Amino acid sequence: MEDNKSGSVKDFLDLVKRSRRGKFKVYIGMSAGVGKTYRMLQESHALLKNGIDLQIGYIETHNRLETHALLAGVPVIPRRKIFYKGKELEEMDVQGIINIHPEVVIVDELAHTNIEGSKNTKRWQDVVDILEAGISVISAVNIQHLESMNEEIEKITGIPITERIPDKILELADEIVNIDLTADELIDRLKAGKIYDESKISRALDNFFQSEKILQLREMALKEVAHHVERKISIEIPKQIKLRQERFMACISTNNKTAKIVIRKTARLASYYRSPWIVLYVQNSKESGDRIKLDLQRHLINNFKLATELGAEVIKVKSDDVTGTITRMADEKEITTICIGKPHLNLFQVIMRTAIFNQLLKHISTTETDLVILS
Repeated sequence: MEDNKSGSVKDFLDLVKRSRRGKFKVYIGMSAGVGKTYRMLQESHALLKNGIDLQIGYIETHNRLETHALLAGVPVIPRRKIFYKGKELEEMDVQGIINIHPEVVIVDELAHTNIEGSKNTKRWQDVVDILEAGISVISAVNIQHLESMNEEIEKITGIPITERIPDKILELADEIVNIDLTADELIDRLKAGKIYDESKISRALDNFFQSEKILQLREMALKEVAHHVERKISIEIPKQIKLRQERFMACISTNNKTAKIVIRKTARLASYYRSPWIVLYVQNSKESGDRIKLDLQRHLINNFKLATELGAEVIKVKSDDVTGTITRMADEKEITTICIGKPHLNLFQVIMRTAIFNQLLKHISTTETDLVILS
């Protein structure tokens, strides 16, 4: 009994601790020079004007004139000086930030590796400490520093990325903002000397800053932010008020002609709505591998192949409860529209043999799922 009590207290304390955690906002970009630091400083001025106690924990302007000018009037927490290999170097003063305890702190270059001997190896670990102390953090990172994208981005750019952050750090973020530019806009900024000094421009244009590379990185940054928004919606918004993403499920049988129509028409619908879709085949005991006719088996395999080629996820389930299986899969996969073929039966046969259809109608009438009969 005592163990249960102590466990309950611990759970409650963990809940309280999480609720006190600072908010975390990340500016993400496809490359250096898109304007992440500039935007963070713009936001800093806006927050200060609104009476928020904001200070800079670490910022790197790279001597970009427009960005550097925005430092004026923003309080800065002095960096910590460290002697390393005979040199005096500077790092963000994490403990100093926690002691001063501003409401919001700016922490640039999230993927930075700290000098040997620091409390944490990586700056993202410093940010977690600051958040746990109840201080909100605004930070920035480039898409190529994400661990899961590392190899893919190295193939695109030809440049090995040594400083990386685990994807889970972005999952901690309350807000992710993509700083988006077209490839032409980014290259124009480079040529105008707004990213690197003149001596580096020509080399950058020959290597990293090429339109085809920038376009691929831009797409990856946009997708990452879109995934973050989807995650937030799925976690935070109650199902009853959530905008449904369309998800189609085509139900097929061994009737080859009908199955082909259902697959192709559902593929068209899914393409129109840009939505995921599945093909479900419920195999009853009469259609088991040793009982089904060879020609029907061949047609079925071809239809599975067709569905896969058209982008469907194919699901095969053995069950004599067709309605139950369809409704269960619709619930599990959060299907918005079930697509079935038009029965090849006359009116009398429909009335006599539609128990499955009636059960299906009865079930979906209590849900948000639509039923489409494809002719």
